[in-house]
Amino acid sequence: MNVNIQFKKGVLELCVLVLIHGKDRYGYELAQAVSRHIEIAEGALYPLLRRLVSDGYCTTYLQESTEGPPRKYYRLTETGQRYMSELESEWNEFVNSVSNLLKEGEANE
Repeated sequence: MNVNIQFKKGVLELCVLVLIHGKDRYGYELAQAVSRHIEIAEGALYPLLRRLVSDGYCTTYLQESTEGPPRKYYRLTETGQRYMSELESEWNEFVNSVSNLLKEGEANE
């Protein structure tokens, strides 16, 4: 699905937090998981991950890999879990509002 880039940027943070909440993940694994649902540039993910760490929403740790160098895994902090819940609520409210507006607009045609 081809979605406007601004929509994607706003939603990417929530998607990444939800995926990390499910289980600790490394960057490439996150990129693959997100791109199964929405098309993103892989380069867009790493600045977001750095910001999530610097804002205290995630921590990182290295884990040995059988397929090369150690991988940097991302783990959600308690603050990150609260932030994810807030974003999820805002997202659901936004989607419901837009859906209602679209229905209203179609009814007035």
